Amino acid sequence: MLNKVLIANRGEIALRILRACKELGIKTVAVHSTADRDLKHVLLADETLCIGPAQSTKSYLNIPAIISAAEVTGANAIHPGYGFLAENADFAEQVEHSGFIFIGPKAETIRLMGDKVSAISAMKKAGVPCVPGSDGPLGDDMDHNRKLARQIGYPIIVKASGGGGGRGMRVVRSEEELEESINMTKAEAKAAFNNDMVYMEKFLENPRHVEIQIIADGQGNAVYLGERDCSMQRRHQKVVEEAPAPGITDEDRKRIGERCTNACIEIGYRGAGTFEFLFENGEFYFIEMNTRIQVEHPVTEMITGVDLIKEQLRIAAGLPLSISQKDIKIHGHAIECRINAEDPETFLPSPGKITRFHAPGGMGIRWESHIYAGYSVPPYYDSMVGKLITFGDTREVAIARMRNALNELIVDGIKTNIPLQQKIMADENFQAGGTNIHYLEKKLGMSE
Repeated sequence: MLNKVLIANRGEIALRILRACKELGIKTVAVHSTADRDLKHVLLADETLCIGPAQSTKSYLNIPAIISAAEVTGANAIHPGYGFLAENADFAEQVEHSGFIFIGPKAETIRLMGDKVSAISAMKKAGVPCVPGSDGPLGDDMDHNRKLARQIGYPIIVKASGGGGGRGMRVVRSEEELEESINMTKAEAKAAFNNDMVYMEKFLENPRHVEIQIIADGQGNAVYLGERDCSMQRRHQKVVEEAPAPGITDEDRKRIGERCTNACIEIGYRGAGTFEFLFENGEFYFIEMNTRIQVEHPVTEMITGVDLIKEQLRIAAGLPLSISQKDIKIHGHAIECRINAEDPETFLPSPGKITRFHAPGGMGIRWESHIYAGYSVPPYYDSMVGKLITFGDTREVAIARMRNALNELIVDGIKTNIPLQQKIMADENFQAGGTNIHYLEKKLGMSE
């Protein structure tokens, strides 16, 4: 087993990793910015080290500082969590070249799946269903691009190969818009990702976002742990996640899950990962793979009983998977609400001091957060301050518990999106299940 893990992240995911390490008897190193001295995992870690000022570019994204911290403290592995450097292939490469274990996939796998064009090509080769598209980057020949778009059928969507988080994409509904849309997306992609490669896909009008959680040991073993529905989104950012996805049959799950695990074995995948799909009219269409642990991993843990972080740590230590596919049994239903420090009406960030805090409790309630009364939410990072997860034997019980838990949760001193989450839980269409990815924005009056 690993003897000391450096946690190269902050907030609730850093605390989650620390707890898993403690369960396995692994010592922990918490690196932090000057703004994060009072984070809960920093207060609980075996060793701590300040790696820079508040700006993430000078701290949590500072690769030399993180690797130096590992050297100084004698850590033998680095866990990147999610966000920041978690899907940075150069970071993974430098960690391993420096003699440390990167708790995640190999650098070449991150590169392969981080580029949307190469990822789609690899998935098609592995038999994973993909959205009909250009099957490669778009060139400068606009006549050829128009022909491709006609073959795919409008509406289409132009996407940046290196994009993510909802950036670098543009819907095109007619041939007259195509050339300008391609040029604008290329310019945006060059500015945002330093890569102006774009491709096109069929634009699905009313899909759901359904993703498959996998874990693989890089030794020829991989399992899928069911699916999550993450369709409740605002500006391509997930707001509510649940598992299993409403309306997905055991046959659907097995069919797509086996294709995902076969793909993992084919590309030599190591660690936790998520295949993200658009799901429409009973069909799955691959869009991307996240080569890291996901924010919403707790809902999968709740319905399977598998600790995904502990599995990551075991795999990084060179151990084979501790579970096989026949061990994975899905029971009950879990829902996660992201709790953000933001105005629930305008969505503007709301940093500041938490004056009063009370976590909800009761059967089937899980609260994942780093906040406490007296903690000051800094203005420099993502606004998420916690995740509220509920579990029940049925989806109806999980929703009822979530409504109770949201009513019990108290975070005073700052604004939060708790009122928005309460509205979602009370929404008849959400309660019925199966809403598409545009539903929340339409409900909020934000759709185009």
